[in-house]
Amino acid sequence: MIQEELISLIKSKIIHELSKDSLDESELGIFDTVDEAVCAAKEAQKRLNLLDLEKKEIIISTIREVCINNANRLAALCVEESGMGRVEDKIAKIILAAKKTPGTEDLTPWAKSGDHGLTLVERGPFGVIASITPVTNPVSTIINNGIGMIAGANTVVVNPHPRAVKVSIETIKLINDAIAKAGGPRHLICTVKKPTIETGQQMMQHPDIRMIVATGGPGVVKAALSSGKKAIGAGAGNPPAVVDETADIAKAAHDIVLGASFDNNLPCIAEKVVIVVEKVARKLMDSFKNENVYILNDEEARVITEKIIIDGAINKELVGKDAGYILKQIKVEPISDVRLLIMPTDKNHPLVHIEQLMPVLPVVTVSDVDEAIDLAVKCEQGNRHTAVMHSKNVDNMTKYARAIETTIFVKNGPSYAGIGMGGEGCTTFTIAGPTGEGLTSAKTFTRQRRCILVDGFRIV
Repeated sequence: MIQEELISLIKSKIIHELSKDSLDESELGIFDTVDEAVCAAKEAQKRLNLLDLEKKEIIISTIREVCINNANRLAALCVEESGMGRVEDKIAKIILAAKKTPGTEDLTPWAKSGDHGLTLVERGPFGVIASITPVTNPVSTIINNGIGMIAGANTVVVNPHPRAVKVSIETIKLINDAIAKAGGPRHLICTVKKPTIETGQQMMQHPDIRMIVATGGPGVVKAALSSGKKAIGAGAGNPPAVVDETADIAKAAHDIVLGASFDNNLPCIAEKVVIVVEKVARKLMDSFKNENVYILNDEEARVITEKIIIDGAINKELVGKDAGYILKQIKVEPISDVRLLIMPTDKNHPLVHIEQLMPVLPVVTVSDVDEAIDLAVKCEQGNRHTAVMHSKNVDNMTKYARAIETTIFVKNGPSYAGIGMGGEGCTTFTIAGPTGEGLTSAKTFTRQRRCILVDGFRIV
């Protein structure tokens, strides 16, 4: 109820703000065709590339500020349009992307002098980048990629998910308007009015697109990698959380609920399955009862699984929905604002091995930590995305890390600590496991360039 009221209040403000916008949409980066969008971005990139670092940082600071100031209404619009997630969590993601995405400081030059002179290595832009963004994190991905790509002197053409068009366009308008008011070039981020699978394909094949960054499911990543261009693929994950007998069980339960329920489990980094050793399994389940969860009995788990999995695939109508909404599908009236549904099950349950993207968390009990690690590797399915462990045994953590080989490995905290929320380090919403770049940043979106002065400028 609280979430619905918040959406309604902020939605009225969105409509009021949009009605005041008198600028032509093309001036704010919104075009009828892919060709128009790419052409505008190409011209803007030429202007951007001439700016010094100080001016680029002013532009980036402007993006950070306008996104933070508009986080509430963008989050509300996102939930209202997509029907997914939680407003308060999307606000947190937007602010995280705006604050902790690296800027030009990520592009550190390197120099070496010696007997034969001086070599300088710097990072240069690719040019115009096509960014394919998901419905799960539309605003935060645009902000995150936008800051990193612009820091590297690239411009961006975005193909938003069709279920997040309005909020994506509104985000791009806000950013471009703020950049222009700060004295920066127009059209640093562009898009089309009606994005589709076809416009995404057109972007990937456009001769003036120099790099493709695809954030989403395996289909869009495969298309990007098949384009023949430099491509970065941020694909699916199925992060397993292992709890061994040395863990602080009460804290583990609390952290797991925080991570798995965050934005209704839409982030790919979120815990998708818990694997607990038998010795502490009962204690973990008892600790879950102290959290804002609902523990499904065997019959409820059976019926809810039939609602979630249809013909071997996840029911998209339930993706990102509140836990209470999912409970109502099986005629169970939830307690007030239950955050997560806990499903005790065995290792062969389909939800153990499928990325469900909803606040329903399978919990599997195994005999020991070795069996837990083996099962976790199978669950993760080689995505090399994210893994979580709750343990005080360094040997167990080391063994798990080496076995699972994920880009992100969180120990003794909620999964979202891995992207800098409550954990140290920068953030990203494009985690490139399939193509190996890992946590992307400005450096990822640049080319290494070397300049050599032979037999000169050696002062020692």
